[in-house]
Amino acid sequence: QTPPGPPRYEESTAEFGFVERLLPPSRIPEPPPHPKYPTPSGWSPPSGSPPELPYFVRRSRLHNLPVYLGQRQGRRLTALRRIHGDIWALERDLRAFLGSLGVPEVQVQVNEVTGTLRLRGHWGHEVRSWLLQRGF
Repeated sequence: QTPPGPPRYEESTAEFGFVERLLPPSRIPEPPPHPKYPTPSGWSPPSGSPPELPYFVRRSRLHNLPVYLGQRQGRRLTALRRIHGDIWALERDLRAFLGSLGVPEVQVQVNEVTGTLRLRGHWGHEVRSWLLQRGF
């Protein structure tokens, strides 16, 4: 008697449509158009195509700007994440913008490996509005 070989099976793609409906989406769908921006929550979409700059700030998977406020050892901090490209050019432009608002020299920590900028102080509103003006 010959030993049984690998089990025989038939691959069917006809029923995969039923399975596909059950799988979670890999990305949050684009939000539907809104009559007026910013929306009541303060969200605004990126304006058109990305700007021609040496750096790019990607939005989070929920389509929000990656600007976060926090505290560390009693100090207020603002973190800007998901930076791609020349992070030092972004740091120079951000310092120039905050200087134009009359803010004294802000301490900034640049982390090239993680693509993150940390600013001393809570500058979330200012940084978000600046990023929206730049088209991110």
